[in-house]
Amino acid sequence: MRIAMIAAMAHDRVIGKDNQMPWHLPEDLRHFKQMTLGKPVVMGRKTFESIGRPLPGRHNIVISRQSDYAPEGVTRVSSFKEAVEAAGNCEELVVIGGGQLYREILPQADTLYLTEIDLQVEGDTRFPEWDDGSWQQIYEESGHSVNGLDFRFINMVRKC
Repeated sequence: MRIAMIAAMAHDRVIGKDNQMPWHLPEDLRHFKQMTLGKPVVMGRKTFESIGRPLPGRHNIVISRQSDYAPEGVTRVSSFKEAVEAAGNCEELVVIGGGQLYREILPQADTLYLTEIDLQVEGDTRFPEWDDGSWQQIYEESGHSVNGLDFRFINMVRKC
């Protein structure tokens, strides 16, 4: 099973502020859906609560240390190891956030699906520093959003 991570980030790797994304980028939402539909998605409790509901068409796995945390429509686990087990036999599991989970899982990740947004914004959560030479870019697509923001999708795979 491949372990992938997907994230959208502004300048300085900002991915969130007050448990929300500080932008609205419809093209990235479509990209996120395309890259995660039909796959197990793993997220932390705060990320799940910021979304507010299970993502349709995906096996939603939420990591929480709260043993009584049991939202409807999700599988609650207490560790990433349990999340991998809960995902079962699949080609790719996708980690969708948040910041703490990204930092924990980055060393194990095989693939990064990143959206880089040309936006300077304040944030309290950042994607971990990933560009250490151990990744190879395999895809790039640039675009201009309907809301005026420039962005690019990049896919990275870990070098052997």
